[in-house]
Amino acid sequence: MKKTEKHRKAKCVAIFGTGSDVGKSIVVAALCRIFNDLGIRVAPFKAQNMSNNSYVTPEGGEMGRAQIVQAEAARIAPHVDMNPVLLKPSTDTGAQVVLYGQPLGNREAKEYFSDTNFLYEKALASMERLRTLYDLIFMEGAGSCAEVNLRSRDFVNFRMAHAADAPVILVADIDRGGVFAQIIGTLKVIPREDRRRVAGIIINRFRGDPDLFRTGIEFIEGETGLPVLGLVPYFHHIEIDSEDGLPLDYLIDPPSGPEPGKVNIGVIRLPHISNFTDFNPFERNEFINLHYLARPRPLYGYDAIFIPGTKNSRFDMEWLSHTGWATYLAEFVRDGGHLGGICGGYQLLGKMIRDPYGIEGTPGETYCLDFLDVETTLHREKILSRSKGIWERSGENVEGYEIHMGITERGPGLLPVIRVLSQNGRAANSLDGAATPDGRVWGTYFHGMFDTPGFRHGFLKAICTNYKPAENDRDTGDASNFKDRQYDLLAEHFRAHLNMEKLFEIVGFDKETCKLIGTF
Repeated sequence: MKKTEKHRKAKCVAIFGTGSDVGKSIVVAALCRIFNDLGIRVAPFKAQNMSNNSYVTPEGGEMGRAQIVQAEAARIAPHVDMNPVLLKPSTDTGAQVVLYGQPLGNREAKEYFSDTNFLYEKALASMERLRTLYDLIFMEGAGSCAEVNLRSRDFVNFRMAHAADAPVILVADIDRGGVFAQIIGTLKVIPREDRRRVAGIIINRFRGDPDLFRTGIEFIEGETGLPVLGLVPYFHHIEIDSEDGLPLDYLIDPPSGPEPGKVNIGVIRLPHISNFTDFNPFERNEFINLHYLARPRPLYGYDAIFIPGTKNSRFDMEWLSHTGWATYLAEFVRDGGHLGGICGGYQLLGKMIRDPYGIEGTPGETYCLDFLDVETTLHREKILSRSKGIWERSGENVEGYEIHMGITERGPGLLPVIRVLSQNGRAANSLDGAATPDGRVWGTYFHGMFDTPGFRHGFLKAICTNYKPAENDRDTGDASNFKDRQYDLLAEHFRAHLNMEKLFEIVGFDKETCKLIGTF
């Protein structure tokens, strides 16, 4: 990040939620693009994120996907200061703690919350650095900002807003129901000092006729004394990478199964699935039928099956065995199906995962699917890299990113998948992955490969001779251009449904001069 000529601290505005998954991340992304369009140097910030969907910054640090999206919307390079603390859940009660883009270690929830002051100070330092580099910071909260049992240990919501002297905009999700209780209940249970900081409300994901909700807005404003800044409709025409779980409109265990005449792709919905955005490009082609599969079933009719990344490969291997998925995958491979594994999925395709340091739980060994003669050993050091290379089988250029704590050794008789040419901008000359001689079973550590259209279309043609690229615009460009168009659509959508004048007042923005008051 380059330091600006101005040294005054940026204004901060906090976007908090009445609960988890109410759309805080999307709201911040929309606001980042809206204010960047006005010529404002804007950046996102989230003190602590919890997600297994992460990405690698240009400096080689790991941060949550939501802040990557928000940085892209703001047209700036992502930096770990935008998400200084990342929690990657590995069990129901434990997670790996990532600080400033590097793993700090595994923590149980009780241990983590026993003292968060150290991480608060680190996150505060990140926020202060950002405030010297930009003019406006949109701070995203985590979960509900009204978790009274966690308030003394919560450094993501009001503690950080107080430190930044940030006005708070509260986001509620009307689609899940109970929006009046969400808003009024949140404001009722938070302390008075927190309540005084709330400056406005956004009601998100509305369906139906907005005229029918006018009395609802009047009631909320009357009860709270706060302006409703907007009633934002649910949208289906915009594709933004999801932060955590799979979006609700993804096809999970569809009863219809594969469709004749299309390329049918299945992704095993592992319990600890991570980086499922690897497969988003397949959604943009009308000739591809993409399914996420959780319930075991025969895989007849699928052209390819993927085992995706996972935050706990050993646990998910046990799940594959106990549920019967391992048997169905073996039948699919025996019948000549194409089976690919990415990152943790690559490890699961091998013979064994060794965990001598207890990275994923109790130290030990786990026998895997045995489709590839590879063995993985988990190490304490995490490999984080933006990588480029050549897909050996076709000679196509590929690029992506690596996030893994395992080293996988390829046995004799297998072919490498990718010849790595660069990592984090530095020249490299190594081989990644493993594939059977016929290329039908393969694994790699490269996430994000299918974002590159040339490689994506070549790969699909290789697994299905009837495949042809879509003629519509959604699948012809590369991922970065596609994403940029989506951020423009997102900004347009929110601008049309927000009271921008009231928003400018909260932000401290003079729309006549398009400048932040007091900083120019």
